[in-house]
Amino acid sequence: MINESFFSFKVIYQSSRSKARLGKIQTPHGIIETPHFVPVGTNGTLKSIDPVITEQLNVQLMFCNTYHLIIHPGTKVIEQAGGLHKFINRNTPIITDSGGFQVFSLMYGSVKNELKSKGKKSGNNLVLHINENGVLFRSYRNGDKVLLTPELSVQAQKQLGADIIIPFDELPAYHIQDTALIESLHRTHRWQERSLKTHQEDVRNQAMYGVIHGGVNKNLRLLSAHYLNNLPFDGYAIGGSLGQTKNELLDVLDWTMPELNPKKPTHLLGIGDLESIEAIIKRGVDTFDSSHPTKCARHGLLFTQHGNIKITQSIHRNAFEPIDKNCFCFTCSSYTKAYLHHLFKAHEMSFFNLASIHNVAFMVTLMKNYRTAITQDLI
Repeated sequence: MINESFFSFKVIYQSSRSKARLGKIQTPHGIIETPHFVPVGTNGTLKSIDPVITEQLNVQLMFCNTYHLIIHPGTKVIEQAGGLHKFINRNTPIITDSGGFQVFSLMYGSVKNELKSKGKKSGNNLVLHINENGVLFRSYRNGDKVLLTPELSVQAQKQLGADIIIPFDELPAYHIQDTALIESLHRTHRWQERSLKTHQEDVRNQAMYGVIHGGVNKNLRLLSAHYLNNLPFDGYAIGGSLGQTKNELLDVLDWTMPELNPKKPTHLLGIGDLESIEAIIKRGVDTFDSSHPTKCARHGLLFTQHGNIKITQSIHRNAFEPIDKNCFCFTCSSYTKAYLHHLFKAHEMSFFNLASIHNVAFMVTLMKNYRTAITQDLI
């Protein structure tokens, strides 16, 4: 049951046209208006933007990665600093993951490919052992052995002190066989129960969301939703493999969302591209995280209400106007597309900061507009 003394969720308005809803999540560090896009600050900061500016942009919830913070600087260091909020100088809510996504990505996903591209050890050499207890892996920084279990993951998140934390889970690959997927799902459920038990022994005014798994298998998604409904998590996170296409993602949501307790908030892990947002909001998702805006910014792709622009194109060389005339951000009020085009071509680091500020500000405004549209029954 949600402990309303420090964490609560309230539905403010339900759209008559879809399952989209307007809500408020109350945490010890403030309110999160939903639906809300959650930018990812992997190492305790968004790429190219410091946490103070992120707050000034009205990012009400920020996502940080437990795995990376365990590796460096270490969660004990952050605890000694007074917790993650004080360490990064952020006063508003933070959510942390369990570390499971990054660990299993070392074998299956983007982390493995990234490490290979840098000439480092392959993902299969970094993950040494997986069993019922947890996962033993090597640090990508120095090769030291690191053990991560449900209990250790939760303890690390206690040291970080985020408002919302995630139980330890396994991330199976999209192409995994059904028998292995079923085995993974049941192990994840056992790991989540152990995580929840550890959390309940020392709550520290933190909420914990249970993670629904099952890949793109409808029966397993339903099984996972029903299993977690019987456990006293404060909310839900939809994780695991969400498919390789937008249609597969929406199928997962169509199967899963109706099975969840509507009085609890739901977070979609790792999805936040512009093409998917409206569809996931219409299915009742309250919050969702992604590094998409800052990643696009680093590649010169800037968001506008009239579509994305590629600042590297020569058409912008003499464009003495802001990226978006209706944008409130520092970048648009201070600089022109011509200047940003120059910065990118000159390989100036300031471009990444200015472009990232704009893209994150765009997402904040976009979500505000979606919340308004919900109250007007437009979506």
